[in-house]
Amino acid sequence: MKKHNFSAGPCILPAEVMQKAAEAVLELDGIGLSLIEISHRSKEFVAVMEKARSLALELLNLEGKGYQALYLQGGASLQFAMVAYNLLENKAGYLNTGTWSDKALKEANIIGSGIEVASSKDKNYNYIPKGYTIPEGLDYLHLTSNNTIFGTQIKEFPKSDAPLVCDMSSDIFSRQLDFSKFDLIYAGAQKNMGPAGTTLVIVKEDLLGKVSRKIPSMLNYKTHISKDSMFNTPAVFPVYVSMLTLQWLKDLGGIDAIEEVNEKKAKLIYSEIDLNPLFKGFAAKEDRSNMNATFSLTDEKLKDTFDAMWKEAGINGLNGHRSVGGYRASMYNALTLESVGVLVDVMSDLERKA
Repeated sequence: MKKHNFSAGPCILPAEVMQKAAEAVLELDGIGLSLIEISHRSKEFVAVMEKARSLALELLNLEGKGYQALYLQGGASLQFAMVAYNLLENKAGYLNTGTWSDKALKEANIIGSGIEVASSKDKNYNYIPKGYTIPEGLDYLHLTSNNTIFGTQIKEFPKSDAPLVCDMSSDIFSRQLDFSKFDLIYAGAQKNMGPAGTTLVIVKEDLLGKVSRKIPSMLNYKTHISKDSMFNTPAVFPVYVSMLTLQWLKDLGGIDAIEEVNEKKAKLIYSEIDLNPLFKGFAAKEDRSNMNATFSLTDEKLKDTFDAMWKEAGINGLNGHRSVGGYRASMYNALTLESVGVLVDVMSDLERKA
């Protein structure tokens, strides 16, 4: 029996994507070779890369608007440094809303001057700061749209004269935004697109080439743009699976369609958290993430019972991050409403038995 996968990442993937990916590992499109043994310069994989890049821009409604889509390696963690290498000349602003934005700020300060414009660290990142002042003269303002560990999500993005850079690793393609407001977006594939190993970068091309420092070739966005994201051997399998996932999303009706489903999933679980006296949410209600619901028991004596119940129901990956404890239900695009219903039923059953 396939389990209900609430893992925070690597993420759940659509069943049809998994099937096609598995077939391609044995043989890609009847060519007599496996996806993972063909040359990345072959016409078959070049077509995969081109489609993956094109689908990303299409789904974000950024085609023909001066953006380039890249599939790079090193995870979002490498992007913490690459962003600063390519864009930071004098000073950059960082909104510190969790572990990953804090790490991004630290990387920026190795390379130049990163300024913390606001932080929610004082309450263990259980809210999104509001009403803060953005300094003038920033090279860019860095945001993290969704905080996987803490279960918070930016609902309204700040307005700034500075270029907006956003780490969207855990909620990209999950909700409709005006993506043209962002000058650079990056996202590790393993939260909502594919397996770990590739990172999507969407960058406005006219943002680049303005820093005075010399940038190592592998860390230079212009290098990867000039080689169509194939400067070095790409992560072939993760790119292929990401392409399949984006095609699945397009066939489903795009971001508008999946956003409706994601809203229903979030409403279902948060209603249970709020109405069931045995549970309490971690994140501030107005900042709750539609991707990662963080919660805990009001009576820890029930932990063994609850853990046994959700495991018996075929649920996987529900334990919270060590920074928060409790539980975390990650509800990425491919997780069905039915799976969330199974979890909610277990939570309701616990209340009846307690």
